[in-house]
Amino acid sequence: MILPSLLEAESPAWRPVKYSLFPPLGLATLAAHCSPDDEVTIVDQHVEPLSLNDEPDLVVIQVYITNAYRAYAIADSYRARGIYVALGGLHVTSCASEAALHADTIFTGPGDETFAQFLADLRKGKPKPVYKSVTRSLIGIPPIRRDLIKRRLYLVPNSIVVTRGCPFHCSFCYKDAFFKGGRSFYTQRVDEALAEINRLPGRHLYFLDDHLLGHRKFAANLFDGMSGMGRLFQGAATVDSILRGNLIEKAATAGLRSLFVGFESVNSANHSVTGKVQNINREYNAVVKRLDDLGIMINGSFVFGLDHDKPDVFDRTVDWAVNQGITTATFHIATPYPGTAYHHELCEQNRITSENWDNYDTRHVVFEPKLMDSKTLVDGYHRAYQNFYSWRNITFASLQHKSVKHRAKHFAYSAGWRKFEPLWDAVIRTRQLRTMTPMLEGVLSKVTATVNQKPESEYGSSEADSPKPIKFFPR
Repeated sequence: MILPSLLEAESPAWRPVKYSLFPPLGLATLAAHCSPDDEVTIVDQHVEPLSLNDEPDLVVIQVYITNAYRAYAIADSYRARGIYVALGGLHVTSCASEAALHADTIFTGPGDETFAQFLADLRKGKPKPVYKSVTRSLIGIPPIRRDLIKRRLYLVPNSIVVTRGCPFHCSFCYKDAFFKGGRSFYTQRVDEALAEINRLPGRHLYFLDDHLLGHRKFAANLFDGMSGMGRLFQGAATVDSILRGNLIEKAATAGLRSLFVGFESVNSANHSVTGKVQNINREYNAVVKRLDDLGIMINGSFVFGLDHDKPDVFDRTVDWAVNQGITTATFHIATPYPGTAYHHELCEQNRITSENWDNYDTRHVVFEPKLMDSKTLVDGYHRAYQNFYSWRNITFASLQHKSVKHRAKHFAYSAGWRKFEPLWDAVIRTRQLRTMTPMLEGVLSKVTATVNQKPESEYGSSEADSPKPIKFFPR
């Protein structure tokens, strides 16, 4: 089982630590369907070399859009020697006809329900060329083959997924295309999720779910079950889910210390045209305040180049994020992934300028922007990263928190993520990432003495109670 490295692994922008974070859970999940007598090896090309001199009976390759050409070359090499090759993943689902040219079998959609049937068919000598996921469930799936994961190669080996998909349908979201043809959001049983958590050593967890709070009853029961475990964890959620009810307080009590939040744009007009309904009429400042009150650090996600963005969007976004004390930020150039509504829309408008999948990495412009030229968009994207992670802005943003401990945590986390590349490279080369785990857990330690259950009205439901936005940010 192979996860080919992304193209940027050979570019000057390559950051080894970014791709030494999480092991390939998708492949380890599929491996759980193999027989106990099968000999299975997982190779993640981001963290270890890949040799094509072996003679396996079956090769399974996970394909993303920016490793597609590399995945196809690997597949072609094995097939030329008569070795059976199966391809699956996001890109295979969105470009099935293209992927089928390089495989004996392809999988579209999640492979949880189809991979076991494929293996049974293969053993009988009658595998199908295409397996499509339709009836989707996580109930009763076998435990992930974590014994196949080389834990020493990853900073966060305790990554976990307890749901699939997302209840929302943003037009630019690649995952939305992946789940077409069946349920787009579903969960494990709570007891099975807790059992998987109990299998993981240490304290730190990272939930890779697209929306950990997406099913409120499931999430509430999960967090209740995790309370008292002494875990520290990170995850992702929408602005809407943070402001509704007291679920985020339950998460904080269970050990949530850092959250990826899809703010996406400081231009509220963009939310309607991209289908980002969960952000419409939501006060971003209130989201930040609620998380800050709970001592939860924020990784904000922002997209540049949407149709209402003008050249001032880069500085406006960075200024807002810094003034709000956002701990880390992930910036993206809008990218019309194949299979998404956004791609279909731009195709109809004849605005797609490239179908070279290597450039679909959210760092290149592959379409015609409306209110700026491509160079302005690329330059602004790079300037946003440079400015947000300047020493001045890291310091200023960290000072926006109430407690000294939260300020120190913010500074350590933000600076450590972007300002110490040589150190990370040395740690990765010497296979010492596990020695960094205590430091990570220290930064994620609790800030607030208690978690206060506050009513929803205290976080942005009224003009009087919500914090005032800075002047450029639309109400």
